[in-house]
Amino acid sequence: MEITERLITQDGQSLAVYTRGNKNNPAVVFLHGGPGGCISEKSFSFFDSTKWFVIAFDQRGCGQSEPFATLVNNTPFSGVEDLEMIRHHYGIDSWVVFGGSYGSTLALLYAIKHPNRVSQLVLRGIFLGRQSDIDWLYQEGASYFYPAEHEAFKSVIEPDERHDLIQAYYRVFTGKDDLQKRLCAKAWSTWESSLVHLVPRLQDLEVTDADISLATLECHFFANKMFWDDDNYLLNHINQIQTIPTEIVHGRYDVDCRPSGAYELAQKLENVHLHLVEASGHSPYDDAMFEQLVGIMKNLESK
Repeated sequence: MEITERLITQDGQSLAVYTRGNKNNPAVVFLHGGPGGCISEKSFSFFDSTKWFVIAFDQRGCGQSEPFATLVNNTPFSGVEDLEMIRHHYGIDSWVVFGGSYGSTLALLYAIKHPNRVSQLVLRGIFLGRQSDIDWLYQEGASYFYPAEHEAFKSVIEPDERHDLIQAYYRVFTGKDDLQKRLCAKAWSTWESSLVHLVPRLQDLEVTDADISLATLECHFFANKMFWDDDNYLLNHINQIQTIPTEIVHGRYDVDCRPSGAYELAQKLENVHLHLVEASGHSPYDDAMFEQLVGIMKNLESK
């Protein structure tokens, strides 16, 4: 995918930035998931580029941003700083922030830190970054729905370390055995990919850069408890964003991120619409979820 431009962070990292549309149009920034996901052409499919100036970027350590898979200064708070750098670069006063999965986490944190810079939040597949959310996804919870896939996820870890899979994987990813890192990165990525769609899809056996960045950065964030100083950081700071219009879209059968998290978030906000989308899981590209998100953006265009 062709990069529009590279922006250099204060600490010297290089962010790959992609834009579509006219800079004079209202701006929307797309935040991908992970941590460790990346931007693709599909990321722009929710927006009418004749109506919006759409900005997307590969977050630190992933996609075409450099250095690849870096753990240095890579936290949700550095992501907020990067968003502010991008906003300043394009001379934007306020923008719509559109984020899914970990992108919803980053969007909420950014809005809490810079509420006057967010005109609207459009959030999908809510992930609140609490220990219970992490445990559900990796240790016990999602495993009830996909037991064979979770068994494969555990199988690359020694039996006496499986009581804390996040920390066990983190020891591998921060260790020196490159072969084991690749094996574990694929196991991690395959586990997560098996949960994303309402109907699971066949998994690719090749170890890709996307597998490595997703596994390494997710594990880094989760092993360090999201770098919060409060396990319920987002909901405990939610008063900062009460006045921001917020659309929450969540799949009824999202096994990756529990619908209860979306409900809890909606209960804490005043200017909010919660859309629990039937026949949908976590992916924004399954039909019902995609149609809901595109419809929300079309409605915003008409206001």
